[in-house]
Amino acid sequence: MPDDGRTPLPGTRSHLTSPATRSTLRIQGGLLAAAREHLTSAGFTELLPPVIGPVTDPGSRGAKQVDVDFYGHRYKLMTSAILYKQASLLAFDKIFCIAPNVRLEPLETAHTDRHLAEFHQLDVEVAGAGRDEVLQLIEDLVTHMVRRTSETLPEDFAVLGRDPDAFADLLRGGFGRTTHTDAVAELQAVGHDQNPDAEIDWAGEALLSRKASRPFFVTDYPKGSRGFYDRESRTEPGVLRNFDLIAPEGYGELCSGSERTNDYADIVTRIRETGENPQKYSWYLDLVRAGVPASAGFGIGVERLTRYVAGRESAWQASAFPKLPGVVSP
Repeated sequence: MPDDGRTPLPGTRSHLTSPATRSTLRIQGGLLAAAREHLTSAGFTELLPPVIGPVTDPGSRGAKQVDVDFYGHRYKLMTSAILYKQASLLAFDKIFCIAPNVRLEPLETAHTDRHLAEFHQLDVEVAGAGRDEVLQLIEDLVTHMVRRTSETLPEDFAVLGRDPDAFADLLRGGFGRTTHTDAVAELQAVGHDQNPDAEIDWAGEALLSRKASRPFFVTDYPKGSRGFYDRESRTEPGVLRNFDLIAPEGYGELCSGSERTNDYADIVTRIRETGENPQKYSWYLDLVRAGVPASAGFGIGVERLTRYVAGRESAWQASAFPKLPGVVSP
């Protein structure tokens, strides 16, 4: 255990036998059950994504990818299911999965209360959809998940001291929206030195989050700040058709997503702009060249959403076997 001031994780036994952990994990299970209920009733098919592959999502804010030896080939542990979600639309028009991900986050993220080296995402992808369609889907999905869980597990919320009235604004529907440009201006106005060409940094997200009483979307990030698969606006060059969902009360980002580009030449150009070799993504590019549907989708961080709904201090408290950046643990 490093001696750097970080709060040590509890032992596995004391963590798993804690009433707070049990209530948190029951709430997590309730959230996922409600998500499956909502999505399957809307015609989505649940798939089981791979945990290793020749490539994975490159856009992970400084996190390192993990290599594994797959019979003499260098494969990656998944940092995100995004490339496989797009490929899965060749089978079904509307898919979702609950996927494990591994990102060796920079050591400084151990102090954010939001980052884990191993986590899960609720991933959703819809063929032929635009951004506004999936923003509405997220509003409906998250509202259903929170309402169903808070109604069915009142004893667990009581154990955690989490007042369901905290979700009053959320349950009224209609999440807030702001553009990346406006969010940058708001942060700079209060003295936060936010780079206008980059994603909102973690401290900036927390500042915006603490001012909100309901979740809200930040849209239209600048080109170059996100992955090569985010579609560029046809009417606003240099602006991506993407978004983040930010929780209120200081909990920060819960979800990221976008419209996806399915144009082969555009994707190859964007990959080269990031300094990578398109050959690295050959299996994916072969599929795109043969034709994959245009789509839009998103990934919700399961532990982050659980942390917010359960009112916990840190994301690791929403994991049965937490892995904090830099902390060796079971």
